[in-house]
Amino acid sequence: MPIKDWSKYPKEWKKISKAVIEKANNCCKLCPSANYKPHWKTGSKVVLTVHHIDGNINNNSKYNLIALCQRCHLILDLELHIGKRTKINKKYWVEKIKQQKLI
Repeated sequence: MPIKDWSKYPKEWKKISKAVIEKANNCCKLCPSANYKPHWKTGSKVVLTVHHIDGNINNNSKYNLIALCQRCHLILDLELHIGKRTKINKKYWVEKIKQQKLI
């Protein structure tokens, strides 16, 4: 996801994230999306991001970082985003996503 506060990340974050994406062969690790190509489901241009599996942005271990397309990253962080942006029942949104075969 777009980084809004770079001060929370290490100075070498761009180098770290680039290495994670390169190790993933410029492809999302959860779906067939390729960096800078049209997304297989949405058709929008893919820009890979790096996800912290444990949610801790200070844990930059290679075992905690995974390259994801924006869609997969958003799905993994769905609860975080829903909790911040709306008070609508989370079960409603999860069910909506399942119906659209997004997960």
